[in-house]
Amino acid sequence: MAGSGRPIDARGWLFEVEDADAGTETWLTIGGTTSFTHNPGENEETADTTAFDSDGQYEQDVMQRGATLEIQAQYRVDKATGVQDPGQAYVDHAWAQRLGVDSRNRVRWRHKSQTAWVVWDATVTPGEQGGGTNDKTSWSCTVTRCGPASAMAVAG
Repeated sequence: MAGSGRPIDARGWLFEVEDADAGTETWLTIGGTTSFTHNPGENEETADTTAFDSDGQYEQDVMQRGATLEIQAQYRVDKATGVQDPGQAYVDHAWAQRLGVDSRNRVRWRHKSQTAWVVWDATVTPGEQGGGTNDKTSWSCTVTRCGPASAMAVAG
């Protein structure tokens, strides 16, 4: 039946960062997410291959693929302890402080209706935080994929 598919809710997307310092595979949910933008064409580079025999039509080859994931959230803390959300805190205080070969970390993301995670080896750029008189404090980061994406089955 044509057109029988249904759109999925944006609030069903899950984002996690791997705690590379944990000793065992540990994934931390990035809490408070309010929106995200996946840009599968970011950092793409092309080479112009147009020549006289292209008969006036543009031609190119893709030389590099890339992608980014921007996550927007509300800055979250535990009400009782005041401790920042574990996923946000890991991004802010562990991952975003690393340089050189240490600057890479794994992230994974999926919609709750999917049976596999998209997994990236990536770098992170912390985003702005702020808010006005009647706002909640914002939090954000941009994750840039390094190398190809992989997949991981959802456990349990």
